[in-house]
Amino acid sequence: MIEKLISMHQEVMSTTPETVQRYLLGQINWDAQAICLVGGRGVGKTTLMCQHFLQYYKDVSEALYFSADNVYVTATGLFAIAEEYFKYGGKALFIDEVHKYPNWETEIKNIIDTYRKKQLVFSGSSSVNLHQSKADLSRRVIYCELKGLSFREYLFFNNILSVPVTTLADILKNHMALANQFKGIPILKYFKDYLAHGYFPFFLEGEQDYHSRLSNVIEKVIFEDIAVIYNLKQSTLPVLKKILWLAASTAGLIPNIDNISRNIGVSREIIYNCLDYLDRSGLINNLYADATGMKLIRKPGKIFLENTNLLYAINGTLKQEGEIGNVRETFFVNQCLSGYRVNLYDQGDFMLDGKYTFEVGGKNKDFKQIKSIAESYLALDNIEIGFGRKIPLYLFGLLY
Repeated sequence: MIEKLISMHQEVMSTTPETVQRYLLGQINWDAQAICLVGGRGVGKTTLMCQHFLQYYKDVSEALYFSADNVYVTATGLFAIAEEYFKYGGKALFIDEVHKYPNWETEIKNIIDTYRKKQLVFSGSSSVNLHQSKADLSRRVIYCELKGLSFREYLFFNNILSVPVTTLADILKNHMALANQFKGIPILKYFKDYLAHGYFPFFLEGEQDYHSRLSNVIEKVIFEDIAVIYNLKQSTLPVLKKILWLAASTAGLIPNIDNISRNIGVSREIIYNCLDYLDRSGLINNLYADATGMKLIRKPGKIFLENTNLLYAINGTLKQEGEIGNVRETFFVNQCLSGYRVNLYDQGDFMLDGKYTFEVGGKNKDFKQIKSIAESYLALDNIEIGFGRKIPLYLFGLLY
């Protein structure tokens, strides 16, 4: 039984790049008994898992990687595979795409509880509410979310420049010094390229069909991940696509649930549910005005696509000023959500961690709207270096 999995394991490892590594690889506590990697399709969860294997294990006799969506795995069973592999001295199992295995929660829990001295690393789609799984895995598992490439990582993956991760506090205080790192480099050109096709690691395989591949990712998330995980009717799936298109074509969509419900021809409840599914899946970011009591509020204040590449894939080439404004705000929200609380703010565009107010715009944006607010800043596009409280927008791409 294990021989077939070993063959598949070796094939995957032979094609895993070892030199280019994601930010999360060095942040995970790899000594934990059970680790779950969560992230959207295409962000690099499989590669990260395999890179850890190649760094820490000598060969397949110590750790075994396989994908849970393999027909052989489904026929055999996760627990049965773990039982046989650990019986012969294996130390760890790496299970990819665990959400595609029927009743995965129960078998994962049983493996963790039965083999307490063995390690289990598994990956799951963003669509899966892993923290509230039926088997109550939240008390047994460390969860780590992998986002798409930051602008900082994009520069590194392109062999342009290697710069360290910075904090929001450092950007606010030392943004001029940070911008000087890019002196002599056409940083605004690279930033524009990143916004269009730099968020997903598969850009390294070629930009020509990048948006076509990304459109395919969107289809798979809707018709395979969301549809299966939430057991949706086929009639509901087009609703997800319509809401996604609406978010892509509107700068910071302020959802009018009644209008959306009436125009699409479905109930308000279905619209609320679809917004939740799309947010969990990593296709949109639902933003609210205040973090207090958020669990009691269903309607988001604004909706943004999860990343700017999705905007370009859905809308094509973006040229109009309103569309560019949507791109800028989508980028800002996406990068800042990596480690900070982002809320809407009525006197500005966004508030971070309940303290810092930001307006996002082009180089001619002024402080008119936020001039009387303490700790207020402008995040401006099309400037290489800022001054005072005017900060280049691209610098927020250094946050992870």
